[in-house]
Amino acid sequence: MSMVTQQNITRAAVACVLRGAVLCVHSSLSSFGHVVGGARAVVDGLLDADCTVMVPAFSYSFAADAPPDQRPTRNAWDYCNYQCSSNASSGVFSPSSNEIDDVMGAVAIAIVNTDGRSRGDHPLNSFAAVGPMADELVTGQRPLDVYAPLRELGRLRGYVVLMGVDLRTTTALHLAERMAGRVLFRRWAIDRDGSTIQVAVGGCSRGFNSLGPALRPIEWRATIGRSQWRIFPIAGLLERASEAIREQSVITRCGVPECDRCIDAIAGGPILDGADPEEE
Repeated sequence: MSMVTQQNITRAAVACVLRGAVLCVHSSLSSFGHVVGGARAVVDGLLDADCTVMVPAFSYSFAADAPPDQRPTRNAWDYCNYQCSSNASSGVFSPSSNEIDDVMGAVAIAIVNTDGRSRGDHPLNSFAAVGPMADELVTGQRPLDVYAPLRELGRLRGYVVLMGVDLRTTTALHLAERMAGRVLFRRWAIDRDGSTIQVAVGGCSRGFNSLGPALRPIEWRATIGRSQWRIFPIAGLLERASEAIREQSVITRCGVPECDRCIDAIAGGPILDGADPEEE
């Protein structure tokens, strides 16, 4: 049985020239084999290499229904037949909440539950971070500026690190879609004053592996335990992926012919009343 320790994680980060780096990590804990200390050891191993570690910390339990006057077309949403019913039991999101969907994985859950961690202000698609640059990374996130932490990661010359997962988990590729000219989808949540607010979110990611050839020249790999790490400088990832999407808009399409998120994203995304707040 493959066994990985916290020290193995630290040594791997150093060997991959990530000491002191700012990272957005997507991971599968089971991909390592047996990790002594579990997800906490992965997080602490990266922190011992002086890394700042950011993860997507999404939770759709705070979703709300679209108000009648906020229903843009081409938004990959069936306003008549789909309703959210979880708000009464889930309460209202704030950055201090530890709510996170299980599908985000054990490492992300460990970071959200770390004392002193930082979390962005987005009720559905927040990012959470630990380490020296955690606050700087996530405090700019807002409901309509969902990918501010990834732009900040680029400013800090950070990296996207995939640990035992593939490009379908890579949230930064939604920012690449935005950079290529697509408008992000709109969803809704209950704000802290009880009002319903509109938020920006990404779309379908099931076709993102098709971007692999465009990203291969800037990718490097390492194997830790049984887990294959794929590492990308985020600046290069965004540049190359957005260029590929501009050149071939259908490159991100998944294998489900009727996927409305792919259809509407490729068409340009939702048609909004007025200017997109992200462009103001």
